[in-house]
Amino acid sequence: MEHLFSPLMYLPDEILMIILSNLHNMDLLYSLIGVNNRLDQIARDPYFTTQLALIKYNSSRVLTSSLSDLVLHRFCLHILPQICYKVKWFKLETLSMERILLAANYPNLNRLDILIMDQETDINLFNNESPLAHIFQNQIKTLSISGRKSIHDVYPINMRGKLFSHIFIMFTNLLYLKFYQSNIGTTYISFNHQCPEFLSSTLVELHINVYYFDDCLYLLDGRLHQLRSLSIKAFHILPLQSSINQKNELSDLRCFSLTCDNKTFVYNEVIKPNLQRMSNLEKLALYLVIDYNEAFIDGNYLMKSIISHMPHLNEFIFNIRSIIFINNLAYLPSSDDVQRSFIKFDNHKIISCVDYFPKEQIGQCHIYSYPYTPIYYENLTNNFPGGLFNCVKIVEIFDERPFEHEFFIRIAQAFPFLQDLTITNMEAQQQKSDDSNRHVALIEYSYLAKLHLLSIHDDYAEQFLLDTKTCLPNNIHLIIDYDILQRVTQNLTRDATRINYSKVERLSAHHKVDLSKYL
Repeated sequence: MEHLFSPLMYLPDEILMIILSNLHNMDLLYSLIGVNNRLDQIARDPYFTTQLALIKYNSSRVLTSSLSDLVLHRFCLHILPQICYKVKWFKLETLSMERILLAANYPNLNRLDILIMDQETDINLFNNESPLAHIFQNQIKTLSISGRKSIHDVYPINMRGKLFSHIFIMFTNLLYLKFYQSNIGTTYISFNHQCPEFLSSTLVELHINVYYFDDCLYLLDGRLHQLRSLSIKAFHILPLQSSINQKNELSDLRCFSLTCDNKTFVYNEVIKPNLQRMSNLEKLALYLVIDYNEAFIDGNYLMKSIISHMPHLNEFIFNIRSIIFINNLAYLPSSDDVQRSFIKFDNHKIISCVDYFPKEQIGQCHIYSYPYTPIYYENLTNNFPGGLFNCVKIVEIFDERPFEHEFFIRIAQAFPFLQDLTITNMEAQQQKSDDSNRHVALIEYSYLAKLHLLSIHDDYAEQFLLDTKTCLPNNIHLIIDYDILQRVTQNLTRDATRINYSKVERLSAHHKVDLSKYL
């Protein structure tokens, strides 16, 4: 194998390090350990051996599986025993984790990222009879548990709750825990409204996805004595079903983050009283959609209901959409009215955007701290105030007024790394252009991978398929109503749509069914 690397042998070590740093550590170690003395020494550098992921990824680095027996055998027999004292952080999947961790002694290992692969195997790994118990209990301070990155998660939601309890039995010196994150959707745990059996006197920071807000309250009932930082993503925030103590002060908590993508109707009854228990909070992050009949959530409301109860708060990050019914309201505040309510937020840049939708009889107020940190931006309208949103990858736009070409120019400029775009608008564009019109600015979406065009007027399919208006990237996934696609492309014969349509790698064409004829 040495002759394969002979061209590299004439390069200085500094250049070799730069070149090799572009490889994954696992591939580099597998290829270079044992080749010759010089490459062997470079491969053993802490840059390549401190953090090691022994997992097989597919080409998109989304789906995962175990390493082949051949690769795993070489690592366990020849590579890991030579570098074991340098490894501080392993990323492993549960099917091969036992074999890897028992292949050598890792005296400096203190962090594990574990991907759940098989329910029966996992339960056996996380009990007192596990041969890995001494490592889990004595060495691991930082732990991340993730759902298997595959189309089907092996764990039902209630089993994730049991696994969570097992973690605290096995990892008795844990300081930091990130539990059950996933790259394919979001997976949640639940204790099914039953008081779980776990506690920890060491855990300081926890990141977790829960199904109900009740599950969050179990984490705050005193069983995690040293908890200082808690980050929660809840699937539902509904009226509480469990009789959990909500009266004790949460005076030890310093950082709290709460995210819920689904609309909640119980902000005043459930969220607000629990936030007011956190009197010593220094950092707060809220990402919520609130259905609030009385009025929009604005700066005055946040100051009165939250900030005035947290005298030590020095960082408040939020992204809040509040929704009200407008049919009986005499006064409808504007964006400027809401913006003025933040006059006391001296050290924060706040953006306010108010929209009213007469057909649906609702109003929406979107307030957020800037710079904007979420990866998504929902219900964006023509009133979008602009800005630069480098973190955002997913955008959903909706309005009862038409989106013109200039609006999409603003979208492309504001979201340079946009990957997933959904358009909902049944109103025809007012400013039309034909196939040969080259006077409009061509819009490019360099990173767009998925485009949803279902509840739309035909004009928005033209907006993205006409090559005089938009330049789509290659390999795009297009989700579109089949009839709209047929009309706009003239049964795939229209020259002006041919270029962009040729870039569609995956097509999901939906048929609308007229149910009235079956009645």
